[in-house]
Amino acid sequence: MFTYTVSVTTGNQVFAGTIDYIYLTLVGTETCSDQTLLDKSFFDRFARGSVVSVDIRTKEILGDIELVKLEKEEFLFNDQWYCRCINVTTPSGERVEFPCYRWIANEKEVVLRDGKGRLPQDDNMKEYRRMELESRQLLFRWKEWRPGFPLSIDANTGTELPLDIQFETAKTVDFSLNYLKAIENLGLNKLMRLFQSSWTDIADFGKIFVKIKNTVSEHVMQNWNEDLMFGYQFLNGCNPVMISKCMNLPDNFAVTQEMVESSLDRGLTLQEELKAGNIYIADYAVLEGVQANATDPDTQQYLAAPFCLLYKNSQNEIIPIAIQLSRQTTAGVGNTVFLPSDNQYDWMLAKIWVKCSDFNVHQLETHLLRTHLTSEVFAIAMYRQLSAVHPIYKLLIPHVRFTIAINTAAREKLICESGLFDKANATGGIAVVEVIDKAMKTLTYKSLCFPESVKARGADNKDDLPDYYYRDDGMMVWEAVKSFVSDVVRIYYGSDESVQEDEEIQAFVQDVCSSGMKYCPQDCEFPDSLKTREQLVEYLTVVIFTASAHHAAVNFGQYDWFAWVPNSPSTMRKPPPTQKGQVDMKYIMESLPDRGRASWHLGAVWALSQFQDEELFLGVYPDNYFTDQPVLEATKTFREKLVEVTNIIKSRNEKLKLPYWYLSPDRIPNSVAI
Repeated sequence: MFTYTVSVTTGNQVFAGTIDYIYLTLVGTETCSDQTLLDKSFFDRFARGSVVSVDIRTKEILGDIELVKLEKEEFLFNDQWYCRCINVTTPSGERVEFPCYRWIANEKEVVLRDGKGRLPQDDNMKEYRRMELESRQLLFRWKEWRPGFPLSIDANTGTELPLDIQFETAKTVDFSLNYLKAIENLGLNKLMRLFQSSWTDIADFGKIFVKIKNTVSEHVMQNWNEDLMFGYQFLNGCNPVMISKCMNLPDNFAVTQEMVESSLDRGLTLQEELKAGNIYIADYAVLEGVQANATDPDTQQYLAAPFCLLYKNSQNEIIPIAIQLSRQTTAGVGNTVFLPSDNQYDWMLAKIWVKCSDFNVHQLETHLLRTHLTSEVFAIAMYRQLSAVHPIYKLLIPHVRFTIAINTAAREKLICESGLFDKANATGGIAVVEVIDKAMKTLTYKSLCFPESVKARGADNKDDLPDYYYRDDGMMVWEAVKSFVSDVVRIYYGSDESVQEDEEIQAFVQDVCSSGMKYCPQDCEFPDSLKTREQLVEYLTVVIFTASAHHAAVNFGQYDWFAWVPNSPSTMRKPPPTQKGQVDMKYIMESLPDRGRASWHLGAVWALSQFQDEELFLGVYPDNYFTDQPVLEATKTFREKLVEVTNIIKSRNEKLKLPYWYLSPDRIPNSVAI
């Protein structure tokens, strides 16, 4: 007789329901074992995260263990068990690990392969891969949630999702409860009862800072109306992707040399400053013609699509020098250009309008579309097209954790019709669909490549635009991720031809292009095939960086920069001014969000800015999907590089009045999960 010791590791979730019977079979290259019954007495030995072993005796040596089969009998009640992994120790003492990390639920049979990564063309068990993917494609179906949106998972609620991608019990997301809890924690309940009433003075917004101390948001509160603070946020605030070098003024931007002459401190003309590369612009064209939120019949809300001209002065500071709130095709009354030399209320309100536009573009395009929805497309395509033994599946799986679940919850409660997004945001209601539809027309593959996106905005040169920490830290993280991905790709792909021959990776990128991103423009450059290892490395770097670093950069600073409502109002209740000298502080207060909307706004940005319990940060992979030693070494090197980047950022931040930590690797979660 020969003895094989099978060690089974369960997850923290352990069980949902009661497990009665599971049959286990070992399949080797020579033969397979008899079925071994794992009954109630076996499962009663489990605790959270524990390991339980059983000996399987065979009359013959099985050969190399290739598969572990689990077969669960079907019962009237749906019993479920979360299995992390199964280890088999052979009679010779060899230990083979079979990653699982999934719920054993309704399937009649679950087949586990060992932890070695295998390309489909190198696998002698293609039939198992085919069956696995056919099964997954039945679970992970594309759906058009709204016209013009990236396609999403075919599920209306979290409970309809496949078990393996649902939130753990301890991490169920209910936006309504989270926002209300945040409002309660912030001490805003009494303000909510005065929902439609205006604040009386800017200082009144300070009342919502009573309970929460936050260095950045308090600094914003004290300095928000200064031009220097306004300009700084285009570099290192929560939406640091809007600033672009301006070489030629838009035709419908009515700014002139005479208007900005007093703001230019080098003694050059506007045209000379443009040519010298010292003029930048933030253009909110995506909001042009969008119908403002009309879900509340008692409160009219307004949107604008402004131009904001920014100047890098001789001290290398970014400051605003001209703002136009409308976009008429010809200059006239509607195209009034507001200037720093205007009276304080005109200039203050013009900047507030820019920040309101910036907030709404951030929420829908920068944050929702370019991190959440894009990452979901990559995740669905991965599940549909890559087998669990594919090395790229193993590489990507930590970076899609909870993404489909959080997006499903958002569609169910947050951005749906009459959802929470409607309560406080000018782009609620029909505007959500309009903005995403327009933003999709500018979503290209290259715009997701971090170096390319920064270069396209003319913001890549450190000498031209110093102190752009989002760019500098982002480049370090991008290079660290790219280096790790390159190491993994070269372990498994010996040549460019091996990429071309990989039918699963080709199906993956094809599914993203033709299904998930079908509403992108024809010139969006999402590849429908990959020809070289270099192209594969870039593609996978985009997937990981988008889900981890880019999401962190535009999400976790929301409370810091948006908590002070006048700095980033979510909506405006008066139309944008078309002439100068027509507004006063009373008009500004009547324009800003009322007490109720300000409270909802604050609750939202507080809840969205919180790390999750037991958050997994970049490079931390507790689930051992890979068992190949070269990949384990590459992962170790990756972590070491991330520590180096973290230390560089920490050292710099110690010298800054306002530290920038959003792209510090120790604060970048692996995936879009909030």
